[in-house]
Amino acid sequence: MNGKTAHWADETAAKIIREKGEKDVYVCASGITPSGVVHIGNFREIISVDLVVRALKKLGKNVRFIYSWDDYDVFRKVPANMPRQEDLKKYLRFPITMVPDPWGRDDSYARHHEADVENILPSVGIFPEYLYQTSRYRGSIYAEGIKTALENSEKIRAVLDKFRDEDHKTQDDWQPISIFCGGCNRDDGVLILPWDGSWNVSYKCKNCGCEKTVDLRRASEVKLGWRIDWPMRWAYEGVDFEPAGKDHHSQGGSFDTSRVITKEIYNNEAPVTFRYDFIGIKGTSGKMASSSGNVIDLKTLLRVYTPELVRYIFAGTRPNTEFTISFDLDVLKIYEDYDKTERIAWKLEAVKNESLFQKERRIYELSQPGELPSGPPPQIPFRHLCNLLQINGMDVEKTVSLFTGVSGEQQERLRARAVCASNWITDYAPPEFRFQLREAGEKAELTEAETAALRGLRDDVIAGIEAYNGEKETAQAIYDAAAKYKIEPKALFRAAYQALIGKDQGPRLASFLRSINKDRLLSILERY
Repeated sequence: MNGKTAHWADETAAKIIREKGEKDVYVCASGITPSGVVHIGNFREIISVDLVVRALKKLGKNVRFIYSWDDYDVFRKVPANMPRQEDLKKYLRFPITMVPDPWGRDDSYARHHEADVENILPSVGIFPEYLYQTSRYRGSIYAEGIKTALENSEKIRAVLDKFRDEDHKTQDDWQPISIFCGGCNRDDGVLILPWDGSWNVSYKCKNCGCEKTVDLRRASEVKLGWRIDWPMRWAYEGVDFEPAGKDHHSQGGSFDTSRVITKEIYNNEAPVTFRYDFIGIKGTSGKMASSSGNVIDLKTLLRVYTPELVRYIFAGTRPNTEFTISFDLDVLKIYEDYDKTERIAWKLEAVKNESLFQKERRIYELSQPGELPSGPPPQIPFRHLCNLLQINGMDVEKTVSLFTGVSGEQQERLRARAVCASNWITDYAPPEFRFQLREAGEKAELTEAETAALRGLRDDVIAGIEAYNGEKETAQAIYDAAAKYKIEPKALFRAAYQALIGKDQGPRLASFLRSINKDRLLSILERY
């Protein structure tokens, strides 16, 4: 890249090396609380880290990509899109890992959402190392970090209060830890007694009356508060890079406090970071949230966009840019934009300068779930696939078989795109985009002039359509037919669409006619 970075992920990788120095292994981190469906807003963080990981590896660096499941967080709210609402409410204030799976598939509510993500990330080429905070806390891995926080609780309190207004400062009984009662598993009624400076912590529970003293080196119910847990783990794992949403990056937010706490309490420098913005769903308002149930997840996205398109959407957008995920007609343009980037990357389409080529080439590289194809893949436009699918009764295999020159890996790529096109037509395409070819013998109600012109189109154009060299010549022949039969082109188009699909409008007519088997076309039009 001539010494210049062509992508924001490369810029970030260079910054990590510059600020953290040369290291044997760079640690890049991400994580989420599995409080509900892990949505595409959460996925933005995952793929942002993956892109930076790839950029570091491109520079020859060894990278550890860790993804923390904060499944020892408290279950605060039942999302609206969860089944068995009343049953789940019985477990409010439990650790999420102790909430049963309402679907009965996995060991817990948390594990259900974790498994959904872990099973689908490989399809988009993402393979992090998963850390489960329940096992780490219950295994007392963080015992030293917890004791350090207790020893420095007044310093931590001062840091937190420095960034808060008077109404939100810590209370007199504040502690840097929370406890899930060993008797009832809840955290909301637990009174943590004054710490004696040893490894022991004592507590009383108002809910069940439990009184207990636990040794931090063996305790399973003690954890750090969020704003202390995060900086402690940065130090424990040696995190070099971790992005965060704009809420965490707000002034005085959790990143500001964590930066100070990890340095002053844990003698550690905060990771390199950047802020990523929220994602909306086109046609809705407000940010997605697992707790509210207002979400679109990666599985849903992959029903409409192939893995390389999913990666392209994020790789082609700077993290601090807010955008919406579209499921309407914009889908057609997004596929077209990707195809253009692919042509540029393989130098099949020229751009104005080398810098723009490098940028598009890098976006294309980062969009691939795996290795780059060995050569430029054959491009089948998404819009064209949608038309072919509808012409062929939504039969994916029949549609794929039409492309006789495509085989092997490229055929699988085409099949995946065709499946996405089928899903989009079925679930999201507007009614005006959908159509179904009439059966032979059906007849539209047309005027005499329209019928005469349609007959001319059939006999003068369609009967010899293979003689026309491409769509442009076919289109001209259609206009010539309209002139010959003294009818406005628009009226002929309407007559053709009515005769073929029973609508006033449809796909671009010249391309449409060339996409349909000639004998089938003639059989539909023979009654005219």
